[in-house]
Amino acid sequence: MNQILRDALTLKYQGDIATAEANIRVYLLHPVGIGEHADIISAIDSEVEKAAAAEEKLNWISNLEW
Repeated sequence: MNQILRDALTLKYQGDIATAEANIRVYLLHPVGIGEHADIISAIDSEVEKAAAAEEKLNWISNLEW
């Protein structure tokens, strides 16, 4: 059961990282198409924070004794 939970968390955090990276790519490649984000730097920074938090969680659970 512990391995199932660990795998689920790993996939969740990897998905969070992939989502943030995809959003950043969209902001960089098509900034005019993102009308609600007038401040592109702030929007990218927000995605970087999400990816960094997920990466930290991923590293943290890899060091946890299950």
